[in-house]
Amino acid sequence: MSLEVNVTKRFDGFTLHAAFTAGDTATALLGASGCGKSMTLRCIAGIVRPDEGHIVLDGRVLFDSAQHIDLPPQQRGVGLLFQNYALFPNMTVEQNILCGLKAEKDPVARRAACAEMLRAMRLETLAKRYPAQLSGGQQQRAALARILVGKPRILMLDEPFSALDSYLREEVEGEVGSLLASFAGTALLVTHNRDEAYRLCKEMIVLNEGQVLRAGTTKAVFADPQSIAAARLTGCKNILPCTPLDSHTVRLDGWNTALRLALPVPTGCTAVGIRAHDFTPCAADAPNAIPVKAVSTSENPFDWNLICTSPEGTAQLWWKVGKTSLSAAAPEPPQYLCAAPESIMPLKG
Repeated sequence: MSLEVNVTKRFDGFTLHAAFTAGDTATALLGASGCGKSMTLRCIAGIVRPDEGHIVLDGRVLFDSAQHIDLPPQQRGVGLLFQNYALFPNMTVEQNILCGLKAEKDPVARRAACAEMLRAMRLETLAKRYPAQLSGGQQQRAALARILVGKPRILMLDEPFSALDSYLREEVEGEVGSLLASFAGTALLVTHNRDEAYRLCKEMIVLNEGQVLRAGTTKAVFADPQSIAAARLTGCKNILPCTPLDSHTVRLDGWNTALRLALPVPTGCTAVGIRAHDFTPCAADAPNAIPVKAVSTSENPFDWNLICTSPEGTAQLWWKVGKTSLSAAAPEPPQYLCAAPESIMPLKG
């Protein structure tokens, strides 16, 4: 399975240019609200017509502005789960699922396929209930069942956990993870949550202001986001301005401290990213030692956050320390923190 997208859609003051490929591995579209993630899914689904470009699924052209091809949504083989699930409120779960089988004309086959999907999604006891009688997780399973019963070639989930509370989100996330892992086609997950993207998808595409910033395996994107915007979207709290000194060394602005990097320093590098949990206390003469002064400490259930500045107070960084128990004491304020060369990410502006 393969999906190729290269489309442009213009709005008042905003232009979406989505250009990427996706295979048969679950792929996350990560970005902030308003960056064009959901609009990209709608273009693929045929709900929104791009101004130009093309969309090709498994060699079959779904849209091509140059060739004047624009297949209607029902002919694209695409399943899209909306944020609000879009179940028909006046229909039972069973009736909603049957709506996904309109192409099947044999009533016996339709009933059999519906029954099988009810079993597969653990909805048998809920078949006669209406959406208003279901929990958020049950509504999501019903919406997914309606999509999957039509055997789509591509499955797209638009912020599937946004309407769920934290406890239910974890439960449903496990179910969605299993679904994505077993889905036989291309699967796209739109999210602004970097943790969801990391846990559920092996591939990642980072979108910012309508543009693709970075694409690759999820671990590769986290290890080397390449740009300041992509680093922030993947949760890096420490974006530290720097001046390149050589191909593997930079000087931190505000600290006047040199840092050695494992990754090559690219032309145009203006900052380095260091994730808050990658710092460790060290001696003054340790490699990559940064002099710091702790100015603030805050406690979370499972870790401590320390905000540190340079001794002169001209620059700031975050240090995150895991807790061994809920009653663990706060860490001693360090005088120096260091990060391994492998943990320092060179970034362009």
